[in-house]
Amino acid sequence: MSKATGGPDVKIEEAKDKVIGAIAETMDLYGVTPAAANLYATMYFEDQMTLDEMRTELGMSKPSMSTSVRRLQEIDMVKKTYTRGSRKHTYAAEKNFFRSFMAFYCQMWEREVKINLAAIKEAQEDFIEVIKDSHSTPEIVAKAKKYYDQLEESKTYYHWLDDLVENIRSGKIFEFLPKENKK
Repeated sequence: MSKATGGPDVKIEEAKDKVIGAIAETMDLYGVTPAAANLYATMYFEDQMTLDEMRTELGMSKPSMSTSVRRLQEIDMVKKTYTRGSRKHTYAAEKNFFRSFMAFYCQMWEREVKINLAAIKEAQEDFIEVIKDSHSTPEIVAKAKKYYDQLEESKTYYHWLDDLVENIRSGKIFEFLPKENKK
């Protein structure tokens, strides 16, 4: 057992700093800047914080703080909260990692599905025009058919991804991958 170097309060802060550092280090998975990651990790241990408290705690500039809070709100990692009798905005970090994961990745996967299926639809329409065009050579028609079929096969992935999102949002995913506390 190591010797305490400053009492229980110091030990608590050191323990929190370990988790804050780890969370901040891995938040790049959510596409946030190191400043926003550090902010979220710090807020994780607080009930709620005002922008002034965040700036004091982290020493961030006002523009950087506002940008970080806004980005964290966009990905549902931070919510604006209401404090009765206070005119200052307060914010709370999402502490349920399942909810954070689900909100963020479902949002990203839905975007991927929407953008790629729209592009596939347009491209397949173009390939059909080339196939039907009387001026297209047999080689060009064969190439257009090959690419059309390739895109048709890729739709399987995007429909699967869409189903995955639905199963995550509905909670059905937990029937296959239960939330268990594996210590």
